[in-house]
Amino acid sequence: MKGLIDDHVKEEILVRQALEIGLDRDDTVVRRRLRQKMEFLNAADAETLTATDAELDAYLKANAATFEIDPMLAFQQIVLNPQRHGEAIEQKAAAILEVLLSQPAADPTSLGDASLLPPELPLTSKTSIGQTFGADFAEELDKISAGQWTGPVKSGFGLHLIRVSERVPGRVPALEVVRDAVAREWTNAKRKELEDQRFTELLKRYVVSIESPAGAETGP
Repeated sequence: MKGLIDDHVKEEILVRQALEIGLDRDDTVVRRRLRQKMEFLNAADAETLTATDAELDAYLKANAATFEIDPMLAFQQIVLNPQRHGEAIEQKAAAILEVLLSQPAADPTSLGDASLLPPELPLTSKTSIGQTFGADFAEELDKISAGQWTGPVKSGFGLHLIRVSERVPGRVPALEVVRDAVAREWTNAKRKELEDQRFTELLKRYVVSIESPAGAETGP
């Protein structure tokens, strides 16, 4: 017990002495810690706020894109390797597409180039497709009508002839499905709003003077 008391007394005396001689000034670590503590105060106040169902529903509708469930797509593909076909790849793609459209019984797996990519993908989220084939590919794929071969669609792997076999549209879920996520984001937004309000009030107490380096252009 004596050791704990002695250590506390020592800490208190050294902290007071450090403040007296200004060791807290111009210290990046101390400044960051003080800023953190002020921000923690705002965060603690925001955590005590509780949103009503009406507030959460309004936040969900106003930020629908944040909570939207991704579209899902299933498709077949025929891949053409640009290293194999060079400048003739577009003509090759057009010829294969003509075969697919004129001969419905044609075997798609026999028409393209050998590839490690699967000839058919089950229902997969648009985001995952974009991660594999590229965002532009996913966007183009999402525009294709289901049930018919079309293309070519370009990716980093080459040219693809595509047949979308199934599509599940993206949608904004009901509040009860994503309540926890919406409540979390609502709290984060309130925290930011509270922090901005308090900082605006604090800023009114100060005059901010910005000194430009010698010779630097200044605004009007």
